[in-house]
Amino acid sequence: MTKRQEQILEIVRREGPITGERIAERLHLTRATLRPDLTVLTMAGFLDARPRVGYFYVGKPMGEVIADQLRNMKVKDYKSVPVVVSEATSVYDAIVTMFLEDVGTLFVVRDQAVLAGVVSRKDLLKVAIGAQDVREVPVGLAMTRMPNIIVVTPEENVYEAARKLIDYQIDALPVVRVMDAHSKQLEVVGRFTKTTIARIFVELGSGRDI
Repeated sequence: MTKRQEQILEIVRREGPITGERIAERLHLTRATLRPDLTVLTMAGFLDARPRVGYFYVGKPMGEVIADQLRNMKVKDYKSVPVVVSEATSVYDAIVTMFLEDVGTLFVVRDQAVLAGVVSRKDLLKVAIGAQDVREVPVGLAMTRMPNIIVVTPEENVYEAARKLIDYQIDALPVVRVMDAHSKQLEVVGRFTKTTIARIFVELGSGRDI
């Protein structure tokens, strides 16, 4: 190997998975200049690469590689569209929405998509099997309210989001952002669910770009 290839290998061994752009920055070179060296190291079996993840040292245990991949994946890249209702929505309409959208959790919002609460299948079932008329009971009476809601931000990684789902035994997380520096109000910008995690692992297992 050339001296530069040895430098590349050491950077990837120490910091991988790492993108070609970041390797180029470390060596103060352009990505185009490094491309032949990265190709040689990959074809020789010293390095491997995954789309949207970068290069990693082949000698690293696969479990560690997967863990690094998950920590490099941002929630913002995998979140889905949130399914929301207002506090005044009836439990009946919430049940219908949940059925039509095929979700297990609804996010309850106020004006400007401000997070007010979360309502799950279990919450709605408790009302439905009670003596009250589900067409008359607002979902606001059945939901879990702020600040007792577990949330995730777009910049958090997929591993942290998955850990929250498991630790708190919930099916979905609202993806939120703080509306301004002086406010504690959170805007709902997406959702991250156990189904999201399952899809990510299936794609990782298939070796396809996720």
